[in-house]
Amino acid sequence: MRRNTIDIITLGCSKNLVDSEKLMRQLEANGYKVTHDSPNPQGEIAVINTCGFIGDAKEESINMILEFCEAKEEGRLKKLYVMGCLSERYLKELEVEIPQVDKFYGKFNWNELLADLGKAYHDEIAIERTLTTPKHYAYLKISEGCDRSCAYCAIPIITGKHISRPMEEIIDEVKLLVSQGVKEFQIIAQELTYYGVDLYKSQKLPELIEKIAQVPGVEWIRLHYAYPTHFPEDLFRVMRENDNVCKYMDIALQHISDNMLTRMRRNVSKSETYDLIEKFRREVPGIHLRTTLMVGFPGETEEDFEELKEFVQKARFDRMGAFAYSEEEGTYAAETYEDSIPHEVKQARLDELMAIQQEISAELSNAKIGQEFKVIIDRKEGEYYIGRTQFDSPEVDPEVLIKADGKRLFSGRFYRIKITNADDFDLFGEII
Repeated sequence: MRRNTIDIITLGCSKNLVDSEKLMRQLEANGYKVTHDSPNPQGEIAVINTCGFIGDAKEESINMILEFCEAKEEGRLKKLYVMGCLSERYLKELEVEIPQVDKFYGKFNWNELLADLGKAYHDEIAIERTLTTPKHYAYLKISEGCDRSCAYCAIPIITGKHISRPMEEIIDEVKLLVSQGVKEFQIIAQELTYYGVDLYKSQKLPELIEKIAQVPGVEWIRLHYAYPTHFPEDLFRVMRENDNVCKYMDIALQHISDNMLTRMRRNVSKSETYDLIEKFRREVPGIHLRTTLMVGFPGETEEDFEELKEFVQKARFDRMGAFAYSEEEGTYAAETYEDSIPHEVKQARLDELMAIQQEISAELSNAKIGQEFKVIIDRKEGEYYIGRTQFDSPEVDPEVLIKADGKRLFSGRFYRIKITNADDFDLFGEII
């Protein structure tokens, strides 16, 4: 056990990661040595930043807490603190069920941990973070919470109403991160398109992205987690006119059948969804669309699922993830519908859907053979340098593998790469 050392473990999404990075900076400013997701935690204090989104994520968070409780009972850890979405949602229950934890914090009051450690919160470094990502890219959180009322989603229950960060504060953070060597920004929020409605009384995402694009040193901007209803279409212009705004959009569509979209309370129709996809591709030529779909929502018929399969085949998403419905207490779906579709049916539908997408992904990857792309290098693994094009977000999307062959490439630098081969997901290339 190392004195004055704190291990931070982050579970869940990139929004949680940003919170951990902010906490790390505050702890370091107070004289602590901090590790993040260490394979061998040895600090005298541990902080677990939990996820409480769906069943599997909650289970992972609980298991991680129990693992550290065991370390504490064995004398390998002095203090254990828990923060994040799970404790925001189940604070009282967790305090009763896992008393070995010294204190639970929610998603928004983690700075109280500093006071409990007898330390001060430094307002002057509020926008600073200790990056856990490679130093050339960072996640940029522009808002908290969500005002949507999707039937299946517990996020509004956990995080509350949508709260946008002031534009000036975000730009200051971008400038600071650029000065530290960051070139690529993953713009994240629970729901990007709502940005500004609370602060400025209208959707301000296009204006914000345009301002970020104008900051010297910003090479790539990539947008995550948009909502299809009332999409701010001026964003198309911003993407066309600014070369550093990646031709990439992560927009979770969940389903396509009108029956499902209505039951899910998505406030969008099948025809509107098809129209939006067509508009994206017309207005921003070459755009790569990432989406997430759901199978097994209560009431999903075979006909609904057939529509979904047809949609995946027609839309030919460049990137697609899918998951099976998991009932979350407190949501509209949990209170209104019976989770009646058997687990094995959900799994079979999920497997079938992903098999269709795998074939599409392979075709789209193979179509890139012979093309040239600007690629940023993330790391070296074995005999390959690993990089990404503007169409690839870190950790979730395909990568570009470049054989070292005696050439030295540098992480965080851009290179011109010709694609020579492809498999279902990754591309292989060589320097031009």
